[in-house]
Amino acid sequence: MTTRTVAAAVLAVLLTSCTGSGSPEGGATSTPAPTSEASDAAPPTPTEELETAPPRPDEGSTTPARTLPADPPLRRPAVLARHLDQVTTTLRDPDATDDEVRAAGEYQQLAARSLAGAPRVRRAVLARVRPPAARMLGNDLDAAAELTSLTSPQSRLPDWRIVQPPPPRELLRHYRAAQRRTGAPWEHLAAIHLVETRMGRIRGTSTAGAQGPMQFIPPTWQRYGAGGDVDDYRDAILAAGRLLRDHGAPGDMENALWHYNPSDRYVRAVSAYARNIAREPGLYRGYWHWRVLYRHERGTYVLPDGYPRTRPFLLGGS
Repeated sequence: MTTRTVAAAVLAVLLTSCTGSGSPEGGATSTPAPTSEASDAAPPTPTEELETAPPRPDEGSTTPARTLPADPPLRRPAVLARHLDQVTTTLRDPDATDDEVRAAGEYQQLAARSLAGAPRVRRAVLARVRPPAARMLGNDLDAAAELTSLTSPQSRLPDWRIVQPPPPRELLRHYRAAQRRTGAPWEHLAAIHLVETRMGRIRGTSTAGAQGPMQFIPPTWQRYGAGGDVDDYRDAILAAGRLLRDHGAPGDMENALWHYNPSDRYVRAVSAYARNIAREPGLYRGYWHWRVLYRHERGTYVLPDGYPRTRPFLLGGS
């Protein structure tokens, strides 16, 4: 009812968000039909020979987030598991620097994307990570699986602008204000924002005519926007809370989410992200740093802040 997520083409594996005219990996769709890419789903990864040796004595140690590699080492699941343990440690640490949080969030996104296409490696990693990382990764992969099925590679890059959204603390104030006024849980509002436009990074009108950071089609905005500006973060988040409240939030979030976007897969994906944020609020900071990944016939492109003036580039391994 509200949108066709602008970033549907971003990356279908969860690490994705937005639907719309393209196919962002990790986005949503407002109809059962594919819109663009809705989650950070990684292309199938060839089955690789896995490490089978028992963990080394130092495998419980952590690695500073700033030293995380650019590409998750799928051939070394024990090392990848250690990296994911460090990601959760960093995102739970209120004293972590902005650079450390950014590195952890970006690695979380790429790891989920890669593991979504490598089931053997995924099982090996999940068997090795500590419980906090296992919960985070499990929900990320659940969301990725749902969103990936809604999208397909596109032949053209999208006609979007990619901008830097407001700081996470500012958005958090908007989410919590909307929760106070409407009862809609702030974690679900943040998860919708992540899937729809990567926290507002994607600026563009979807194939269904949806607009703004929360992707409202004009009739729905007229009903819930209260005369506000569809492109204003505060107004759009509050309108999303009103819509969710009118359809059952907070008591029946499944129904509320379905009325936001009538797709069972969308509902399950947003719910998985919301579970992560509710259990580990620090993960919200990592999600804020997730990049716009766009599934293209040539591979997965990163659409950086400043796109299209700033040139997109193919993700390593695409």
